[in-house]
Amino acid sequence: MVIARSEFDVVVIGAGAAGMIAAARAAEAMRSSLASSSSGDASVLLLEKNRKAGAKILMSGGTRCNLTHDCGNAGIMEAFGKSGRFLRQALDQLSPQATVKMFHDLGVATKIESTGKVFPKNDRAVEVRDALLRDVHAQGVQVRLGAGVQGLQRQEGCWEVQTDSGTVSANKVIVTAGGRSWPGCGTTGDAYEWLSQLGHSIEQTRPALVPLTGGADWSRELSGLTLPEIGLEVWASAKPHSSTGNGGRRSGKRKKPLIRREGGFLFTHRGFSGPAVMDVSRYLTTPDGVTDDRLVIDLLPAMSTAAVEDWIADIKRKGGGQTLANALTKLLPSRLASAIAQLAIQGTDVPRAGAADQVFPLAELKREVWLRLSGFLKQHELPVHGSRGFEKAEVTAGGVRLSEVDPRSMQSRLVDGLYIAGEVLDLDGWIGGYNFQSAFSTGAMAGLAAAESIRNGEH
Repeated sequence: MVIARSEFDVVVIGAGAAGMIAAARAAEAMRSSLASSSSGDASVLLLEKNRKAGAKILMSGGTRCNLTHDCGNAGIMEAFGKSGRFLRQALDQLSPQATVKMFHDLGVATKIESTGKVFPKNDRAVEVRDALLRDVHAQGVQVRLGAGVQGLQRQEGCWEVQTDSGTVSANKVIVTAGGRSWPGCGTTGDAYEWLSQLGHSIEQTRPALVPLTGGADWSRELSGLTLPEIGLEVWASAKPHSSTGNGGRRSGKRKKPLIRREGGFLFTHRGFSGPAVMDVSRYLTTPDGVTDDRLVIDLLPAMSTAAVEDWIADIKRKGGGQTLANALTKLLPSRLASAIAQLAIQGTDVPRAGAADQVFPLAELKREVWLRLSGFLKQHELPVHGSRGFEKAEVTAGGVRLSEVDPRSMQSRLVDGLYIAGEVLDLDGWIGGYNFQSAFSTGAMAGLAAAESIRNGEH
Protein backbone atom coordinates (compact mmCIF):
# COMPACT_ATOMS: atom_id res chain seq x y z
CA MET A 1 0.00 0.00 0.00
CA VAL A 2 1.33 3.46 -0.93
CA ILE A 3 1.46 5.92 1.93
CA ALA A 4 0.83 9.48 0.83
CA ARG A 5 2.93 12.15 2.47
CA SER A 6 1.08 12.71 5.75
CA GLU A 7 1.56 14.29 9.14
CA PHE A 8 1.06 12.41 12.38
CA ASP A 9 1.59 13.19 16.02
CA VAL A 10 3.42 9.90 16.57
CA VAL A 11 4.86 7.33 14.19
CA VAL A 12 5.81 3.98 15.73
CA ILE A 13 8.22 1.82 13.73
CA GLY A 14 7.79 -1.91 14.28
CA ALA A 15 4.55 -3.72 15.16
CA GLY A 16 5.97 -6.19 17.66
CA ALA A 17 5.29 -6.44 21.38
CA ALA A 18 6.84 -3.06 22.21
CA GLY A 19 5.48 -1.30 19.13
CA MET A 20 1.85 -2.33 19.46
CA ILE A 21 1.64 -1.35 23.10
CA ALA A 22 3.50 1.92 22.45
CA ALA A 23 1.09 2.87 19.67
CA ALA A 24 -2.00 1.93 21.69
CA ARG A 25 -0.93 3.82 24.81
CA ALA A 26 0.12 6.91 22.83
CA ALA A 27 -3.19 7.01 20.95
CA GLU A 28 -5.23 6.38 24.08
CA ALA A 29 -3.50 9.20 25.92
CA MET A 30 -3.92 11.63 23.04
CA ARG A 31 -7.56 10.74 22.47
CA SER A 32 -8.26 11.76 26.05
CA SER A 33 -6.34 14.99 25.71
CA LEU A 34 -7.83 18.16 24.28
CA ALA A 35 -4.29 19.33 23.53
CA SER A 36 -3.67 16.68 20.83
CA SER A 37 -2.29 18.38 17.74
CA SER A 38 -4.17 15.99 15.44
CA SER A 39 -7.69 14.67 15.49
CA GLY A 40 -9.40 11.30 15.40
CA ASP A 41 -7.68 8.26 14.07
CA ALA A 42 -4.90 10.11 12.27
CA SER A 43 -2.80 10.97 15.33
CA VAL A 44 -0.76 7.73 15.57
CA LEU A 45 0.64 5.60 12.77
CA LEU A 46 2.12 2.13 13.31
CA LEU A 47 4.47 0.95 10.55
CA GLU A 48 5.44 -2.70 10.03
CA LYS A 49 7.57 -4.05 7.20
CA ASN A 50 6.04 -7.53 7.41
CA ARG A 51 2.64 -8.42 5.99
CA LYS A 52 1.42 -9.26 9.49
CA ALA A 53 1.96 -7.74 12.91
CA GLY A 54 3.59 -9.52 15.83
CA ALA A 55 5.34 -12.25 13.83
CA LYS A 56 7.79 -12.91 16.65
CA ILE A 57 4.99 -13.14 19.22
CA LEU A 58 3.39 -15.90 17.16
CA MET A 59 6.59 -17.98 17.26
CA SER A 60 7.51 -17.38 20.87
CA GLY A 61 7.31 -20.03 23.57
CA GLY A 62 6.80 -22.78 21.03
CA THR A 63 3.76 -20.81 19.71
CA ARG A 64 2.46 -20.53 23.30
CA CYS A 65 3.90 -17.06 24.11
CA ASN A 66 5.39 -16.81 27.60
CA LEU A 67 4.20 -13.23 28.03
CA THR A 68 5.67 -12.39 31.45
CA HIS A 69 6.90 -13.93 34.71
CA ASP A 70 5.07 -14.22 38.00
CA CYS A 71 7.37 -12.08 40.12
CA GLY A 72 7.73 -8.55 41.33
CA ASN A 73 9.55 -5.73 39.57
CA ALA A 74 12.76 -6.65 41.37
CA GLY A 75 12.61 -10.15 39.92
CA ILE A 76 12.33 -8.78 36.40
CA MET A 77 15.24 -6.41 36.97
CA GLU A 78 17.40 -9.22 38.36
CA ALA A 79 16.97 -11.16 35.12
CA PHE A 80 18.75 -8.39 33.21
CA GLY A 81 21.81 -8.18 35.47
CA LYS A 82 23.34 -4.75 35.92
CA SER A 83 21.25 -3.38 33.05
CA GLY A 84 18.09 -4.21 34.98
CA ARG A 85 18.25 -0.89 36.83
CA PHE A 86 17.38 0.81 33.56
CA LEU A 87 13.93 -0.81 33.72
CA ARG A 88 12.97 0.50 37.17
CA GLN A 89 10.74 3.37 36.06
CA ALA A 90 9.25 1.45 33.13
CA LEU A 91 8.27 -1.39 35.48
CA ASP A 92 6.74 1.13 37.86
CA GLN A 93 4.63 2.21 34.89
CA LEU A 94 3.73 -1.36 33.82
CA SER A 95 4.59 -4.17 36.24
CA PRO A 96 4.18 -7.91 35.56
CA GLN A 97 0.94 -7.87 37.56
CA ALA A 98 -0.33 -4.88 35.58
CA THR A 99 0.61 -6.66 32.36
CA VAL A 100 -1.46 -9.70 33.33
CA LYS A 101 -4.39 -7.42 34.21
CA MET A 102 -4.01 -5.63 30.88
CA PHE A 103 -4.33 -8.90 29.01
CA HIS A 104 -7.26 -9.99 31.14
CA ASP A 105 -8.98 -6.70 30.27
CA LEU A 106 -8.23 -7.45 26.61
CA GLY A 107 -9.92 -10.83 26.93
CA VAL A 108 -6.86 -13.05 27.36
CA ALA A 109 -7.11 -15.44 30.30
CA THR A 110 -3.71 -16.44 31.66
CA LYS A 111 -2.17 -19.20 33.74
CA ILE A 112 0.98 -19.44 35.87
CA GLU A 113 3.09 -22.56 35.49
CA SER A 114 5.23 -24.08 38.26
CA THR A 115 8.29 -22.30 36.88
CA GLY A 116 6.62 -18.90 37.30
CA LYS A 117 6.13 -18.47 33.56
CA VAL A 118 2.86 -16.84 32.55
CA PHE A 119 1.09 -18.10 29.42
CA PRO A 120 -2.31 -17.55 27.83
CA LYS A 121 -4.63 -20.13 29.34
CA ASN A 122 -5.27 -21.78 25.99
CA ASP A 123 -1.55 -21.90 25.08
CA ARG A 124 -2.13 -19.95 21.87
CA ALA A 125 0.32 -17.15 21.09
CA VAL A 126 -2.03 -15.85 18.41
CA GLU A 127 -4.47 -14.84 21.16
CA VAL A 128 -1.82 -12.54 22.66
CA ARG A 129 -0.99 -11.00 19.28
CA ASP A 130 -4.64 -10.54 18.35
CA ALA A 131 -5.45 -8.89 21.69
CA LEU A 132 -2.67 -6.36 21.24
CA LEU A 133 -3.76 -5.67 17.68
CA ARG A 134 -7.40 -5.23 18.74
CA ASP A 135 -6.22 -2.70 21.32
CA VAL A 136 -4.25 -0.85 18.65
CA HIS A 137 -7.29 -0.59 16.39
CA ALA A 138 -9.64 0.25 19.27
CA GLN A 139 -7.48 3.24 20.15
CA GLY A 140 -7.73 4.58 16.60
CA VAL A 141 -4.17 3.82 15.50
CA GLN A 142 -3.59 3.66 11.75
CA VAL A 143 -1.68 0.50 10.87
CA ARG A 144 0.37 0.12 7.70
CA LEU A 145 1.71 -3.34 6.97
CA GLY A 146 4.31 -4.06 4.31
CA ALA A 147 5.79 -0.62 4.94
CA GLY A 148 9.50 -1.05 5.57
CA VAL A 149 11.38 1.98 6.86
CA GLN A 150 14.50 3.06 4.99
CA GLY A 151 15.62 5.91 7.21
CA LEU A 152 14.82 8.75 9.61
CA GLN A 153 15.64 12.43 9.35
CA ARG A 154 15.01 15.33 11.68
CA GLN A 155 13.79 18.27 9.54
CA GLU A 156 12.84 21.70 10.90
CA GLY A 157 11.33 20.50 14.15
CA CYS A 158 9.65 17.39 12.80
CA TRP A 159 10.58 13.91 11.67
CA GLU A 160 10.67 12.60 8.13
CA VAL A 161 10.24 8.82 8.01
CA GLN A 162 11.23 7.35 4.65
CA THR A 163 9.45 4.10 3.87
CA ASP A 164 9.60 1.92 0.80
CA SER A 165 6.11 3.17 -0.08
CA GLY A 166 6.33 6.87 0.70
CA THR A 167 7.40 9.49 3.21
CA VAL A 168 5.64 10.28 6.46
CA SER A 169 6.22 13.26 8.74
CA ALA A 170 5.71 13.11 12.47
CA ASN A 171 6.08 15.17 15.59
CA LYS A 172 7.46 12.18 17.55
CA VAL A 173 8.94 8.88 16.44
CA ILE A 174 9.11 5.70 18.53
CA VAL A 175 11.55 3.06 17.27
CA THR A 176 10.56 -0.47 18.27
CA ALA A 177 12.04 -2.31 15.30
CA GLY A 178 13.60 -5.14 17.33
CA GLY A 179 17.07 -6.66 17.20
CA ARG A 180 18.55 -9.41 15.05
CA SER A 181 17.16 -12.58 16.63
CA TRP A 182 14.86 -14.81 14.57
CA PRO A 183 15.54 -12.88 11.33
CA GLY A 184 12.88 -15.00 9.64
CA CYS A 185 10.38 -12.85 11.58
CA GLY A 186 11.76 -9.73 9.94
CA THR A 187 13.99 -8.68 12.84
CA THR A 188 17.17 -8.07 10.88
CA GLY A 189 18.60 -5.14 12.84
CA ASP A 190 17.41 -2.45 10.42
CA ALA A 191 17.13 0.26 13.06
CA TYR A 192 20.76 0.11 14.16
CA GLU A 193 21.90 1.95 11.04
CA TRP A 194 19.26 4.68 11.27
CA LEU A 195 19.95 5.28 14.94
CA SER A 196 23.70 5.24 14.43
CA GLN A 197 23.34 7.91 11.76
CA LEU A 198 21.43 10.00 14.30
CA GLY A 199 24.40 9.79 16.68
CA HIS A 200 23.48 6.81 18.86
CA SER A 201 26.12 4.29 19.89
CA ILE A 202 25.30 0.68 19.12
CA GLU A 203 26.82 -1.91 21.42
CA GLN A 204 27.99 -4.86 19.32
CA THR A 205 25.21 -7.37 18.94
CA ARG A 206 25.44 -11.12 19.52
CA PRO A 207 22.97 -13.97 19.98
CA ALA A 208 21.42 -14.49 23.41
CA LEU A 209 19.01 -17.13 24.69
CA VAL A 210 20.52 -19.38 22.05
CA PRO A 211 21.43 -23.10 21.92
CA LEU A 212 25.16 -23.83 22.05
CA THR A 213 27.14 -26.12 19.79
CA GLY A 214 29.97 -28.35 20.97
CA GLY A 215 30.23 -31.22 23.37
CA ALA A 216 32.11 -34.50 22.96
CA ASP A 217 31.31 -37.95 21.59
CA TRP A 218 29.74 -39.05 24.87
CA SER A 219 27.41 -36.04 25.11
CA ARG A 220 26.32 -36.18 21.49
CA GLU A 221 25.42 -39.85 21.96
CA LEU A 222 22.92 -38.62 24.57
CA SER A 223 21.09 -36.48 21.99
CA GLY A 224 17.44 -36.07 22.95
CA LEU A 225 17.98 -36.67 26.67
CA THR A 226 16.38 -33.99 28.85
CA LEU A 227 17.43 -33.27 32.43
CA PRO A 228 14.78 -31.36 34.40
CA GLU A 229 17.20 -29.60 36.78
CA ILE A 230 20.93 -29.06 36.49
CA GLY A 231 23.30 -26.23 37.36
CA LEU A 232 25.37 -24.40 34.74
CA GLU A 233 28.22 -21.99 35.39
CA VAL A 234 30.38 -19.87 33.11
CA TRP A 235 33.89 -19.27 34.40
CA ALA A 236 36.03 -16.53 32.85
CA SER A 237 39.25 -17.57 31.20
CA ALA A 238 42.48 -15.86 32.16
CA LYS A 239 42.54 -14.28 28.73
CA PRO A 240 40.67 -10.96 28.29
CA HIS A 241 38.01 -10.64 25.60
CA SER A 242 36.58 -7.71 23.70
CA SER A 243 32.90 -7.30 22.87
CA THR A 244 31.89 -10.41 24.78
CA GLY A 245 29.35 -11.33 27.37
CA ASN A 246 31.84 -11.06 30.23
CA GLY A 247 32.80 -7.49 29.41
CA GLY A 248 36.48 -8.27 28.74
CA ARG A 249 37.22 -9.26 32.34
CA ARG A 250 40.23 -11.35 33.33
CA SER A 251 39.56 -14.19 35.66
CA GLY A 252 42.72 -13.86 37.75
CA LYS A 253 41.98 -15.82 40.92
CA ARG A 254 38.26 -15.39 40.45
CA LYS A 255 36.35 -17.35 43.10
CA LYS A 256 32.90 -16.97 41.57
CA PRO A 257 31.52 -17.81 38.13
CA LEU A 258 30.36 -15.07 35.79
CA ILE A 259 26.92 -16.58 36.09
CA ARG A 260 25.20 -19.63 37.53
CA ARG A 261 21.75 -20.74 36.46
CA GLU A 262 19.72 -23.81 37.33
CA GLY A 263 17.04 -25.29 35.12
CA GLY A 264 16.29 -27.72 32.34
CA PHE A 265 19.01 -29.05 30.05
CA LEU A 266 18.83 -30.85 26.71
CA PHE A 267 21.59 -32.84 25.01
CA THR A 268 21.43 -32.34 21.22
CA HIS A 269 23.31 -33.83 18.31
CA ARG A 270 24.97 -30.42 17.87
CA GLY A 271 25.58 -29.54 21.50
CA PHE A 272 23.30 -28.28 24.26
CA SER A 273 19.98 -26.52 24.69
CA GLY A 274 17.29 -26.01 27.31
CA PRO A 275 16.46 -23.10 29.67
CA ALA A 276 19.71 -23.19 31.68
CA VAL A 277 21.82 -23.22 28.51
CA MET A 278 19.82 -20.38 26.99
CA ASP A 279 20.22 -18.28 30.13
CA VAL A 280 24.02 -18.53 30.24
CA SER A 281 24.59 -18.37 26.48
CA ARG A 282 24.99 -14.58 26.32
CA TYR A 283 28.09 -14.89 28.53
CA LEU A 284 29.73 -17.10 25.89
CA THR A 285 28.65 -15.66 22.55
CA THR A 286 30.49 -12.99 20.60
CA PRO A 287 29.59 -11.22 17.34
CA ASP A 288 31.67 -13.82 15.50
CA GLY A 289 31.44 -16.97 17.62
CA VAL A 290 32.13 -17.75 21.26
CA THR A 291 34.64 -16.82 23.93
CA ASP A 292 37.16 -19.23 25.43
CA ASP A 293 35.41 -19.01 28.80
CA ARG A 294 34.47 -22.34 30.37
CA LEU A 295 31.01 -23.87 30.63
CA VAL A 296 30.73 -26.15 33.68
CA ILE A 297 27.78 -28.41 34.47
CA ASP A 298 26.56 -29.54 37.89
CA LEU A 299 24.48 -32.65 37.31
CA LEU A 300 23.23 -32.75 40.90
CA PRO A 301 22.45 -29.17 41.98
CA ALA A 302 20.24 -30.34 44.84
CA MET A 303 23.21 -32.11 46.46
CA SER A 304 26.25 -30.32 47.86
CA THR A 305 29.71 -31.52 46.90
CA ALA A 306 30.08 -32.91 50.42
CA ALA A 307 26.82 -34.83 50.07
CA VAL A 308 27.95 -36.28 46.75
CA GLU A 309 31.29 -37.32 48.26
CA ASP A 310 29.44 -38.97 51.16
CA TRP A 311 27.27 -40.87 48.68
CA ILE A 312 30.37 -42.00 46.76
CA ALA A 313 32.03 -43.14 49.98
CA ASP A 314 28.90 -45.13 50.86
CA ILE A 315 28.66 -47.04 47.57
CA LYS A 316 32.43 -47.56 47.58
CA ARG A 317 32.20 -49.06 51.04
CA LYS A 318 29.39 -51.38 49.98
CA GLY A 319 31.32 -52.47 46.89
CA GLY A 320 30.26 -55.89 45.66
CA GLY A 321 29.24 -56.91 42.19
CA GLN A 322 27.05 -53.89 41.46
CA THR A 323 28.42 -51.77 38.61
CA LEU A 324 29.06 -48.07 38.88
CA ALA A 325 26.51 -47.38 36.15
CA ASN A 326 23.84 -49.23 38.11
CA ALA A 327 24.71 -47.33 41.27
CA LEU A 328 24.51 -44.00 39.43
CA THR A 329 21.00 -44.73 38.18
CA LYS A 330 19.83 -43.86 41.70
CA LEU A 331 20.89 -40.29 40.92
CA LEU A 332 20.77 -39.96 37.13
CA PRO A 333 18.84 -41.27 34.11
CA SER A 334 20.25 -44.61 32.98
CA ARG A 335 21.77 -43.35 29.72
CA LEU A 336 23.57 -40.55 31.51
CA ALA A 337 24.58 -42.84 34.38
CA SER A 338 26.31 -45.18 31.90
CA ALA A 339 28.06 -42.27 30.21
CA ILE A 340 29.37 -40.81 33.49
CA ALA A 341 30.53 -44.25 34.67
CA GLN A 342 32.47 -44.74 31.45
CA LEU A 343 34.01 -41.26 31.71
CA ALA A 344 35.17 -41.97 35.26
CA ILE A 345 36.72 -45.28 34.27
CA GLN A 346 38.07 -44.29 30.87
CA GLY A 347 41.86 -43.99 30.82
CA THR A 348 42.33 -45.53 34.25
CA ASP A 349 44.27 -48.72 34.96
CA VAL A 350 41.32 -51.07 35.38
CA PRO A 351 42.19 -54.44 36.92
CA ARG A 352 41.10 -56.65 34.03
CA ALA A 353 41.23 -56.56 30.24
CA GLY A 354 38.10 -55.57 28.33
CA ALA A 355 36.52 -53.12 25.95
CA ALA A 356 37.29 -49.47 26.61
CA ASP A 357 33.67 -48.74 27.42
CA GLN A 358 33.13 -51.74 29.70
CA VAL A 359 31.73 -50.87 33.13
CA PHE A 360 33.39 -52.77 35.96
CA PRO A 361 31.98 -53.95 39.31
CA LEU A 362 32.45 -51.53 42.17
CA ALA A 363 34.77 -53.95 43.98
CA GLU A 364 37.23 -53.79 41.09
CA LEU A 365 37.44 -50.02 40.74
CA LYS A 366 40.59 -48.29 41.89
CA ARG A 367 40.97 -45.12 43.93
CA GLU A 368 41.53 -42.98 40.82
CA VAL A 369 38.01 -43.67 39.60
CA TRP A 370 36.44 -42.61 42.89
CA LEU A 371 38.50 -39.42 42.98
CA ARG A 372 37.36 -38.46 39.48
CA LEU A 373 33.70 -39.29 39.95
CA SER A 374 32.77 -36.30 42.12
CA GLY A 375 34.19 -33.92 39.52
CA PHE A 376 32.18 -35.52 36.73
CA LEU A 377 29.01 -35.20 38.78
CA LYS A 378 29.47 -31.71 40.23
CA GLN A 379 31.90 -29.76 38.08
CA HIS A 380 32.39 -31.17 34.60
CA GLU A 381 33.48 -28.85 31.80
CA LEU A 382 31.48 -29.01 28.59
CA PRO A 383 33.36 -27.99 25.42
CA VAL A 384 31.64 -25.13 23.57
CA HIS A 385 32.53 -24.48 19.94
CA GLY A 386 29.84 -22.02 18.91
CA SER A 387 26.15 -21.20 18.99
CA ARG A 388 23.19 -21.66 16.67
CA GLY A 389 23.41 -17.95 15.86
CA PHE A 390 20.73 -15.32 15.46
CA GLU A 391 18.59 -17.75 13.45
CA LYS A 392 17.91 -19.72 16.65
CA ALA A 393 18.43 -16.96 19.23
CA GLU A 394 15.34 -15.76 21.07
CA VAL A 395 16.78 -12.32 21.83
CA THR A 396 19.65 -10.05 20.88
CA ALA A 397 22.39 -9.00 23.28
CA GLY A 398 23.76 -5.56 22.49
CA GLY A 399 21.97 -2.68 20.79
CA VAL A 400 21.38 0.97 21.56
CA ARG A 401 23.56 2.10 24.47
CA LEU A 402 21.35 2.57 27.52
CA SER A 403 23.18 5.64 28.79
CA GLU A 404 21.92 7.48 25.70
CA VAL A 405 18.25 6.83 26.52
CA ASP A 406 16.30 8.41 29.39
CA PRO A 407 14.79 5.54 31.44
CA ARG A 408 12.05 7.86 32.72
CA SER A 409 10.57 8.26 29.23
CA MET A 410 12.55 6.10 26.76
CA GLN A 411 13.38 9.35 24.96
CA SER A 412 16.76 9.70 23.30
CA ARG A 413 19.15 11.89 25.26
CA LEU A 414 20.76 12.89 21.96
CA VAL A 415 17.86 13.72 19.64
CA ASP A 416 14.63 15.49 20.55
CA GLY A 417 11.38 13.73 19.76
CA LEU A 418 12.94 10.29 19.35
CA TYR A 419 11.91 7.40 21.63
CA ILE A 420 13.47 3.93 21.66
CA ALA A 421 11.95 0.81 23.21
CA GLY A 422 12.03 -2.97 23.14
CA GLU A 423 14.73 -5.32 21.92
CA VAL A 424 16.54 -2.65 19.91
CA LEU A 425 17.90 -1.46 23.27
CA ASP A 426 20.94 -3.11 24.86
CA LEU A 427 18.74 -5.21 27.14
CA ASP A 428 18.51 -8.99 27.28
CA GLY A 429 17.24 -11.09 30.17
CA TRP A 430 16.72 -14.70 31.16
CA ILE A 431 14.28 -17.02 29.49
CA GLY A 432 10.86 -17.05 31.12
CA GLY A 433 8.86 -14.04 29.89
CA TYR A 434 11.33 -11.44 31.16
CA ASN A 435 12.14 -10.08 27.71
CA PHE A 436 8.49 -9.68 26.74
CA GLN A 437 7.91 -7.83 30.01
CA SER A 438 10.78 -5.50 29.14
CA ALA A 439 9.25 -4.88 25.72
CA PHE A 440 5.78 -4.22 27.13
CA SER A 441 7.05 -1.91 29.88
CA THR A 442 9.46 0.13 27.76
CA GLY A 443 6.91 0.32 24.92
CA ALA A 444 4.17 1.57 27.23
CA MET A 445 6.56 4.09 28.77
CA ALA A 446 7.59 5.41 25.34
CA GLY A 447 4.01 5.73 24.11
CA LEU A 448 2.79 7.56 27.19
CA ALA A 449 5.84 9.83 27.32
CA ALA A 450 5.50 10.78 23.64
CA ALA A 451 1.81 11.62 24.15
CA GLU A 452 2.63 13.65 27.26
CA SER A 453 5.27 15.60 25.35
CA ILE A 454 2.78 16.45 22.62
CA ARG A 455 0.17 17.46 25.21
CA ASN A 456 2.72 19.85 26.68
CA GLY A 457 3.37 21.34 23.26
CA GLU A 458 6.96 20.12 23.02
CA HIS A 459 8.61 19.68 19.63
